[in-house]
Amino acid sequence: MPAKAKTVRHHINLPGRKGRLPFSDAVLVGDTLYLSGRIGIDPATGVAPDDVDAELRLLFDGFESVLREADMSMDDLVWVQVYSPDISLWEPFNAAYLKRFSKELPARAFIGSGPLLKGGRFEMLGVAIRKS
Repeated sequence: MPAKAKTVRHHINLPGRKGRLPFSDAVLVGDTLYLSGRIGIDPATGVAPDDVDAELRLLFDGFESVLREADMSMDDLVWVQVYSPDISLWEPFNAAYLKRFSKELPARAFIGSGPLLKGGRFEMLGVAIRKS
């Protein structure tokens, strides 16, 4: 019987992570990147900023940083899921979200949730596939 090929997984964690968290920022398997949920946390305070736009900037900048570690961009995303305890923030989220893409948009869900960690208004996770 032939030997089964082993799937290589590369765990990505951004520099500057504090402490040992119970998850990786992302896991790369072949050309597919699985991104953990991210919240727009201000590194100076450890919580989400009071300003929604500032929180969204931190959220998307963090997401893009993880994608760059895998030599990818927002345009490589194929699926995104967003949790928000306040669904009335759908429009400001969309306005900031659309500015981060230059091509087609990924499939996405925007889901009302209970409270998020660190006072976040949004948590976003996704899957990206590197273009050949």
